[in-house]
Amino acid sequence: MVYIGVCSLVGSLSVMSVKALGIALKLTFEGMNQLIYPQTWIFTMIVLVCVITQMNYLNKALDTFNTAVVSPIYYVMFTSLTILASVIMFKDWDRQNPTQIVTEICGFVTILSGTFLLHKTKDAVDGSSASIQMRMSKHSDENAYDPEGMPLRRQDNMRPS
Repeated sequence: MVYIGVCSLVGSLSVMSVKALGIALKLTFEGMNQLIYPQTWIFTMIVLVCVITQMNYLNKALDTFNTAVVSPIYYVMFTSLTILASVIMFKDWDRQNPTQIVTEICGFVTILSGTFLLHKTKDAVDGSSASIQMRMSKHSDENAYDPEGMPLRRQDNMRPS
């Protein structure tokens, strides 16, 4: 949980830094050079450090835990922290009316519910396919022995009785 938490937190900070860097580059292309300001270069360094840190902790989490466990938890935490960071740093909800805010929250809940359902459905499908394989392997070996318990060769098993 610690690896995924650090990865998600650093990932949300990298999203905010990329957003700030994108705004700086947009202003630069519009004619107001932002490359002369140290803040632009600080955001560039923050993006690089965050991406390297995020990859490091995500790899540690994947080395420690199964991908089926890490991916949904990481996705939910990353999305939650990114929305929270965007609300705090860029005051995104200040420029939105209540309908837009409720719509955004409903979309977020829908994504979380879908992630949860996909994860649970995947577990159910994996469990049923394993039991089907066990049943199939049990029946495929059923005629491999004669009534006395001696193994039959493949061609003996296929001859008509």
